[in-house]
Amino acid sequence: MQKEFVTVVVDVNCKWSGDPPRYRCYVNDELFTERNWIWTDQHLEEMIPILAKPGQYHVRYELVDPEHARLKIRNVRIAQGSARIDKSGYVQITALESLE
Repeated sequence: MQKEFVTVVVDVNCKWSGDPPRYRCYVNDELFTERNWIWTDQHLEEMIPILAKPGQYHVRYELVDPEHARLKIRNVRIAQGSARIDKSGYVQITALESLE
């Protein structure tokens, strides 16, 4: 089965106090990114490129040190490719039909 390219876009926001918190983004159990949150009064529009065979993929976020921060994930959407997202954060990649 051929791999498909999909771009998932997510609005990430973090409320925090003290030292800047770190967060991680995973696609299934594979670490996509780990960042220090350095912004205040702003959100980050994060793009997640996925090149994978059709199937279901879970996009999830976690704070590394959650004691003084709260992470909000909103507006998960597909910017490119043949896929859809359910309310639990699962991306369902579908095969593009051939143009014959």
